Amino acid sequence: MLTIALMTASCGKNVVFTDSLPVPGRVWTLDNSASFSFNVEDTVNSNNIFLVLRTGSSYPYRNIWLFVTTSAPGGSSITDTLSYDLADENGNWYGKGFGDIHELKLPYRLNVFFPYTGNYRVSISHAMRNAALKGVCDVGLRVERNEK
Repeated sequence: MLTIALMTASCGKNVVFTDSLPVPGRVWTLDNSASFSFNVEDTVNSNNIFLVLRTGSSYPYRNIWLFVTTSAPGGSSITDTLSYDLADENGNWYGKGFGDIHELKLPYRLNVFFPYTGNYRVSISHAMRNAALKGVCDVGLRVERNEK
């Protein structure tokens, strides 16, 4: 029992930030971006940033295109256009699942050093052709500090 508690505690100590937002009605509209804000105090260690996406069986595609905008404390920002495969050619979903829900932890930026302390903001919106994207349950962000 103590081993499980220690393993859980050690895994959590590298988490700088994690949060997810539910998509209303499981329909992600173009005007509904998921925005996250987190504070950075460590500019020495590198971090991995992941997007977390939960989709249901009604999601009609095996991929997704995303716009991700990251804003730094000084006001500078960068927008990336990203494409991720969510399933293979045979329709087998990647990630872990429970029932008809599949969760994927998608790498966004790896080995990132935050140049400034302060509040960072990440905004995620889908870039698919349909304005209303069915089957998206939650959109999340996870920042993990790399071990030394």
